[in-house]
Amino acid sequence: MERTAVNPWPWSLEMGYNQGEIVSGHARTLYCSGQTAMSGAGEPQHAGDMAAQLTLSLDNLEAVLGEAGMSLADLVRLNVYTTDVDALFQHYGILAGRLGAAKAAPTTTMLGVTRLAIPVLMVELEGTAVG
Repeated sequence: MERTAVNPWPWSLEMGYNQGEIVSGHARTLYCSGQTAMSGAGEPQHAGDMAAQLTLSLDNLEAVLGEAGMSLADLVRLNVYTTDVDALFQHYGILAGRLGAAKAAPTTTMLGVTRLAIPVLMVELEGTAVG
């Protein structure tokens, strides 16, 4: 598989993502459902704590990727949904740090939403990985 970043402007790289990515010669694509701060038993965790919810959402995304034999490094697309964009930006270093450690810069969109499926949840991560 070959991945080619498409970045007509350099500013997005400073924030940890590519504007576009060409993937050629890949064998498998994994479409991940939105991952939130849910326990293994399906119970929402960390009500009111954006940092803890973001961390657990990332852990859960990594678990899905790992089950498929992939990692954050295989992400080519990451959609971030949040009920509080300002609070998420205060803790964005958690997300940027984990992606940076994986040497991943997936194309990314962040959207502020009124609420998620479970009202106490504040952030949801939806990814597409190619490996």
